Amino acid sequence: MDLITILGPTASGKTQAATRLAKAINAEIISADSRQVYRRMDIGTGKDLSDYTIEGQAIPYHIIDIAEPGTKYNVFEYQRDFLKAYEDIRERGRRVVVCGGTGLYLESILRGYRLSPVPQNPALRASLEGKTLSELTEILKTYKRLHNSTDVDTAQRAIRAIEIAEHYVEHPLEDRPFPRLTSYTIGIDVDREVRRSRISARLRERLKQGMVDEVRALLAEGIEAEDLIYYGLEYKYLTLYATGHITYDEMFKQLEIAIHQFAKRQMTWFRGMERRGLPIHWMSLDYFLSHLTDIDAASR
Repeated sequence: MDLITILGPTASGKTQAATRLAKAINAEIISADSRQVYRRMDIGTGKDLSDYTIEGQAIPYHIIDIAEPGTKYNVFEYQRDFLKAYEDIRERGRRVVVCGGTGLYLESILRGYRLSPVPQNPALRASLEGKTLSELTEILKTYKRLHNSTDVDTAQRAIRAIEIAEHYVEHPLEDRPFPRLTSYTIGIDVDREVRRSRISARLRERLKQGMVDEVRALLAEGIEAEDLIYYGLEYKYLTLYATGHITYDEMFKQLEIAIHQFAKRQMTWFRGMERRGLPIHWMSLDYFLSHLTDIDAASR
């Protein structure tokens, strides 16, 4: 196999799984997370960079902290950066572990999507302006081409997803070749109620760690509120709170619900990957951690 992929919904423990495996097999980790690419967006994106040091040993990671907040990183750029990191790791004789929960990014490399940069479409954007997120989501469902429904939780992101989908209706996906890579893919399985409990506990902990202050610092350095809201989830609701649009209690309740919904969408995407021909070996985190040797053997 060319690589081992570890995926799972938020709060499943996939980062812990990936770092433990990487240490055991002398591998490096390539992240597949659409928001962890941004610098200074640490608590809200759940980077948990301390997890990348095990028993004093630093586990090398890639495609984290590579873009400035306020910019809009996309799957085309991800494929470019992934290939660069992958080839570098392999040239140095080390193995590759991919870890993340952004279904679009994962599927783009596991199925070898061929993509090209998608320019803005002002006319299309104008026609979509004023529509609700629910209306935009229904429009997005009408497209059969590649689009990201996992992370679409703001109107801006939905419009961009429609823009990308519409572009590929009129332009072939053969513009940029991407190598076919073989992967032993593992899904970290967690009971739904356990996952919900972890999400709520983790949200409280991250708020204690200073997640609100993180957002305020980004706003203070001049990043527009609408640009932070574009990133969705924590950055959407914390920005609305920091700018006085909602109360703290409203922020917490709405964000908690949004993260639960996000985890559900992630699982829907992963099940879709299986239906589209990508086998995923589901196992609990405890099973994974106690069978690293077996996983290593199965992935070779």
